Amino acid sequence: MSRVQLALRVADLEGSIAFYSKLFGVEPAKRRPGYANFAIAEPPLKLVLLEGEEGEATRMDHLGVEVDDTAQVTAATDRLKEAGLATFEENDTTCCYALQDKVWVHGPGGEPWEVYVVKADADTLTKQTDSVRRAPDDAEKETTSASKSCC
Repeated sequence: MSRVQLALRVADLEGSIAFYSKLFGVEPAKRRPGYANFAIAEPPLKLVLLEGEEGEATRMDHLGVEVDDTAQVTAATDRLKEAGLATFEENDTTCCYALQDKVWVHGPGGEPWEVYVVKADADTLTKQTDSVRRAPDDAEKETTSASKSCC
């Protein structure tokens, strides 16, 4: 099963967890320091909450599509490359407390998208830097900035 991922950067992590638990009627699937995610069955959604700065308004961090296996990540990578999109691949990378394979692209507004598979649980967050969230001027900059990506 594939599902869309929405990663939000929130100032009040505990308040956001309480709100989204009520909104979707489920508790987080994973909670770690500065991090929570919800595996929502209906609608199929992976909601990721990343702790932001105090007083900062909630904002979109990045978007994604979670898939079942590495073969689907590879197929997405091939399809995106064939479509002429600049991609950045990460294999066996640790982020959002998970070992993942993924490919990144940026939308026309600079929004970062990842197609990823969670391969195993991990002990570290490895936060994404703001540079991966900005649209690069060219594929070389995309490769450099996406290498700092997570979640």
